[in-house]
Amino acid sequence: MKRAPSSSTPLTTVPMPRKPLAAPGKKRPAAHGTPSKPQAAKAAPEKTPSKGQGVISETASTDELWRTYKATGDENLRNLLVEKYLAMVRHIAERVLQTLPKSIDLDELCSAGVTGLMDAIDGFDLSRGIKFKTYCTTRIRGSILDHLRSLDFVPRLVRLKAHRVERAIHELEARMGRRPTDYEVAQHLKIPFSSLEAELSEASPRAMLSLSERWEEGDDERGAEKAEVLEDKKGEDPMSSIHRRDLMDVITKALSKKERLIFVMYYQEGLTMREIGEILKLTESRVCQIHSNVVARLKVQLGRLRPTLMM
Repeated sequence: MKRAPSSSTPLTTVPMPRKPLAAPGKKRPAAHGTPSKPQAAKAAPEKTPSKGQGVISETASTDELWRTYKATGDENLRNLLVEKYLAMVRHIAERVLQTLPKSIDLDELCSAGVTGLMDAIDGFDLSRGIKFKTYCTTRIRGSILDHLRSLDFVPRLVRLKAHRVERAIHELEARMGRRPTDYEVAQHLKIPFSSLEAELSEASPRAMLSLSERWEEGDDERGAEKAEVLEDKKGEDPMSSIHRRDLMDVITKALSKKERLIFVMYYQEGLTMREIGEILKLTESRVCQIHSNVVARLKVQLGRLRPTLMM
């Protein structure tokens, strides 16, 4: 039997429209209803140390610090080395301070010592194989001594002469068993006695003091300032002034008004006989005559009162 032809038509494929591709650099829009996946954050680029900077941990040993600092010259590493040796600077400054007057401040010596320490760090050579403490001790002490010399008002040559005199005194004391005289010291040094006196006078200690400082230490404002307790050599002693005034009252008590004026103006005010005569309208010879009479009478009066007067 023959097959009947199929009435169905052949199937044809219809191409589906494609979605346009996203341009490079732009994000493709997410489909409707589907959440977009979060993108992973980009890792931050690692910073590489710039040339000339040392990278070293805080717990690194001193040898590593030295090698890295000498290789890079980084100032931060030098500061770490300074901090490691600060205690030695203070120790040296305290030993130097023991031989200095109280006017010198310890912090000032430590500051000068740190300057010497920084110079020692810059000039230290690792290839020599010596310890840094041995090298820097001399530099620190030298920096402190240089600072003290800059504060000294006496020239260094004068100081050297003074030290020579001190050595001579110690030698004579050990030999003679007593303190030598200046004449013996001059003979020992083979110099004139006048030269020895000049050297001792030039090398006498001098120090700058503030008159606004207080005698008592601390912040107590009730303490007296140094300027308040200094002696005024031009001033007059109050007790002497009272005694002189009382003596003048006793002396001039028996004098007339004119005689008293002549005596006071001549001895207390320092006027001449001529000036006194012009004030009192007297001649100079008359003033001299009155003055001589007063002096003669006072001698007799003071002779009688001498045992009872406080001179």
